[in-house]
Amino acid sequence: MISKKLIDLGVLALRQRNSRGTFKPHISIRFRDCAGDLRTFSVDTTRTPGKHLQPDAYLITHAHSDHHGKSAMLSPNAVCSEKTAVALEIRHDRKYAGSTFRLGNEIDIEGTKVKTFPTEHTVGATAFYWENDVGTRILVTGDIKDADGLPPCDVLITEANYGDPADPSCHFADDLEGMKSALFQNGPVAFGAYEFGKAQRAVELIRGFGYDGAIRMEARTRALTRSMLENAGELAGLDSGEEDAVFVVAPWDLDKLPWNMKKYVLSCRMDYPYPTIRISDHLDACGLENMVRKLSPEVTLVYHPGGHRPSKFSKHLNSIGIDSISIDQIGNVLSNGFI
Repeated sequence: MISKKLIDLGVLALRQRNSRGTFKPHISIRFRDCAGDLRTFSVDTTRTPGKHLQPDAYLITHAHSDHHGKSAMLSPNAVCSEKTAVALEIRHDRKYAGSTFRLGNEIDIEGTKVKTFPTEHTVGATAFYWENDVGTRILVTGDIKDADGLPPCDVLITEANYGDPADPSCHFADDLEGMKSALFQNGPVAFGAYEFGKAQRAVELIRGFGYDGAIRMEARTRALTRSMLENAGELAGLDSGEEDAVFVVAPWDLDKLPWNMKKYVLSCRMDYPYPTIRISDHLDACGLENMVRKLSPEVTLVYHPGGHRPSKFSKHLNSIGIDSISIDQIGNVLSNGFI
């Protein structure tokens, strides 16, 4: 019934099989534009081999590896924000081949007017919004931290990284006071944060707490942070003779720092061997539900991540009267050759 509802709205959600017969990551959306021409936008997925028909656009919401920009960035049909393109080039040492936009601007993709909105998941992370030939408003959020600026829509395509309402780990609030307290203890302190996204948020928070000294990072994290943030302040290498140095390194590199240094991981995961301070770049389960209620779509399609959480979140939405379908329920499956 929900798949039929999508069709009635002029939207076909597709999964593709690659040459090995397994599913390509995530989905493609097929619709007719306002001129009546059939269009396909592939969302956070890998490139289709060049010998096959190409989608009109590879929408890259942000530069995390599980959204597959490393592959899609090599296509001239790739579309992402300026900041996302820079992050992709630094992270993967490849030249971005697609088109870019300043986040917040409207862009034109083969005649379709697409509006762009920040999601605050990473610097440059983008939600894409457009209308099809029958006026259906389509919104793709990617991973999302702040939904306040997003427009109402008829079809919402979104994430569920913390979308299992029955899982206590999917309910949280950022522990800003805990991070601030850890920052201003005597002696050096290190925060474990992924090089892209979480590391830049850590720097923004550290500066916002009033620390104006050097923040020490490895080289690529420094390059990303300088490129992403306008007011990062002084960033330096990991070698430090200061008594009260502040470090931001990948969680798995914390054990490479002196043993007597205070060390914390900025995460909502609880499986690290160091104390965890809950700082997330995602909405929790309640935040995701509140976002869907606010945007008031006729259908919510949950496309990310892998595993059970899209299904869990989709089932929860259906249980509270919000029509939803998850990626594992999409029955329109095509090979690369039939995009």
